[in-house]
Amino acid sequence: MTQSVPIRELNQDTAGVIARVEAGETITITRNGRPVATLYPQGVQPGPATYPFRTDPMGPLDDLPTFDGPDLSDDEIDSTLRGMGGDVD
Repeated sequence: MTQSVPIRELNQDTAGVIARVEAGETITITRNGRPVATLYPQGVQPGPATYPFRTDPMGPLDDLPTFDGPDLSDDEIDSTLRGMGGDVD
C-alpha cells in the first residue's frame, strides 16, 4: 500500500522517510495535496504509470463513431468540393 507524505515532511524528516522506504514502504510525495513523485524500495518494480489527467485526448479507439455513407472515389470527392465553392487543385 502506498503512503502519502507532504513535501514539507520529506524536507523536515528526509532520513525518516528514507528509512520507511528501506523498510519496504512505497511513498508518494505530495505538494499541495497533489502527487509529484513516488519512492519505491530498491528492487521493487513499480506498476504502470498513472496520471491525474487523460493522456490520450481522443480517448480509446474502440469507441469511434461509424458513418454509414457511401464510399466515394477521389474524383467524386473533388466534384463535391467544387460544388461547394471551394478551390480544389
